[in-house]
Amino acid sequence: MTGPSQQDDPRLAVHPVIDDIPLPARGSLGTHKATKTQVVSWGLWDWGTQPFATVITTFVFSVYLTSGTLFGTGPNDDGPSLKLGYAMAVAGFFIALLAPVLGQGSDRSGKRMFNLRWQTWLLAAVSASLWFVAPEPSYLILGLVLLGVGNVVAEIANVNYYASIERVATPETVGRVSGLGWGLGYLGGIAILLLVVALRGADFEPDDVRFAMLVCGVWTLLFTIPIFVALKDTEVENPPPRQSIAEAYKSLFASIRRIYRQSPNTIYFLLASALFRDGLAGVFTFGAVLAAGTFGFSFGEVIIFGIAANVTAGVSTMLFGLLDDRLGPKKVIMMSLVALVILGTAVFVLHDQGKIAFWICGLLLTLFVGPAQSSSRSFLARAIPEGKSGEVFGLYATTGRAVSFFSPLAWSGAILIGRQVTGAESQYFGVLGIVVVLLAGLLVMIPVKETGHNLH
Repeated sequence: MTGPSQQDDPRLAVHPVIDDIPLPARGSLGTHKATKTQVVSWGLWDWGTQPFATVITTFVFSVYLTSGTLFGTGPNDDGPSLKLGYAMAVAGFFIALLAPVLGQGSDRSGKRMFNLRWQTWLLAAVSASLWFVAPEPSYLILGLVLLGVGNVVAEIANVNYYASIERVATPETVGRVSGLGWGLGYLGGIAILLLVVALRGADFEPDDVRFAMLVCGVWTLLFTIPIFVALKDTEVENPPPRQSIAEAYKSLFASIRRIYRQSPNTIYFLLASALFRDGLAGVFTFGAVLAAGTFGFSFGEVIIFGIAANVTAGVSTMLFGLLDDRLGPKKVIMMSLVALVILGTAVFVLHDQGKIAFWICGLLLTLFVGPAQSSSRSFLARAIPEGKSGEVFGLYATTGRAVSFFSPLAWSGAILIGRQVTGAESQYFGVLGIVVVLLAGLLVMIPVKETGHNLH
């Protein structure tokens, strides 16, 4: 006796067979509500890994590494800033190459939490290893390489983390759950900055920066334990055979063609989000560098600004998460991008108005960065078919990183244009490069349609 055919099975009425695995028609987000402990434990991963984004990439290590006095020829040398942009572009290439294949592997093996665990602990090790970057020009390359490796590891880990949202959210709660994760991340950034300041003071010397890297590593190791206790891998019955790298990419391209045939709108969203998420990454990567190099913030003032910015971003992201569930993620994304383009342009126009201009415009910018990121994640989470979370979020990371050289090169290119226009060092022109990337993402996002399940 044979079982029902694919045509006879109502669960398979929408999705075809992919990789010899029939896909159910429902999305990956379930209807079973997770416990509060599971939801909070999931959100704490953002809290635990935030030091890499806040302390290392944005407010402390990147500012330390781009110091012309320590790693260049003098205080006005913007060479380290240019090299930082190039290093981040190279890291983006490797992320684009690896993310979809590794995410697909987690789907097929069912070992998402196992993979997330070793990736998270590797990130902790890379963070701590930045202690070895001494304040001398000869150590600049080591710092850039470790920072690039850390970005690759962090983004690959994010693929598995984003995909695991299906374990803790329903279609009705995904906006607020996503917002909770991002919000806890920002608040974790505050906590780690306050801890570092409490231990070493706000006037960071090079040894204080290096000590902070050790603290970041320990922080990540400790605060990511709850997610691995609360969420366990579920064994996949009859898992597909392991694929070679060539087979994995062949399967990936087949999935892209399948998604485009079924829902071109989803591909448009991936392209739009790739652009504006790269612009958002640029805001974080180069914001503190701009504060120090153009607006004259001391190291201590950068830290204080970072604390205030994370408070603003954390609260606004949680509140916008509620709006996401009520109004839909696209409205939140569009509102945020319009505000970011306007405020980014204001930073450029007011570059010679002193620190108060950056305080006002910078804090207003942070109101909208987190909501755009969080709603982008919830937009896609609503669209993913069951069993494909890792693959689709891998595509999400890949499309983002496939253009991740835009913001770094736009930043560096705008600085070079500024030199030609003004005949002097013009770091503040870099912000225009970031604004252009955000505007491009905004324009591509306009025609994207928001439906309940864009892949269906």
